[in-house]
Amino acid sequence: MNSKDRIVVSLGRQLGSGGYFVGKMIASALGLFFYDKELLYYAAKESGMCEEIFEKADEKVSQGLSRVLNAHDFLGGAFFDPMNATLSRDRIFGIQSEVIRKISGEQSCLFIGRCSDYILRDDPRMRSFFIHAPLSLRIANVAERRGISREEAEAFIAREEKKRASYYNYFTNKEWGKADSYHCTLDAGLLGVEGCARAAVSLIRESMG
Repeated sequence: MNSKDRIVVSLGRQLGSGGYFVGKMIASALGLFFYDKELLYYAAKESGMCEEIFEKADEKVSQGLSRVLNAHDFLGGAFFDPMNATLSRDRIFGIQSEVIRKISGEQSCLFIGRCSDYILRDDPRMRSFFIHAPLSLRIANVAERRGISREEAEAFIAREEKKRASYYNYFTNKEWGKADSYHCTLDAGLLGVEGCARAAVSLIRESMG
């Protein structure tokens, strides 16, 4: 692929904002490969490790930033570890980062979260977006999608976004959700999911030349 034709999009999102669907629409409109959970499979394949390791650590920095992941965290026994050493979250992040760089260098694609905006910050063909929405709308969306009460949805959002923010802030030294951490932020409460996708596609095309 001609490097001048390549388009890479990084899309962060608040829980319940519809950011995942915005990403799907952007990818469809621009003909981009779409990566979300699929990255975990590729990271596991690339490293020769169990995919469950990457699932457990996905966008989470919990139980203390310095805590290491060892075999008993996942399988109650040994996993692929030729040096018989523990596997740190930094190492897992490093493996996933290499996969993101490799994929983005080979094809036009869109990544959902996972610090891809930071990992690809030096790529001139990358554009980063963050989708947000009013809390009331996000609570309603999560409650409907998960079949839970509004109170449960609000607690779920707070808990999951704390993990997501901790992960992003730790690995990027930036602030998750803050406008200057991204090229552009879009309000799905104001524009709607389709409106956000249209605005992002227009901005990508204009800025790519």
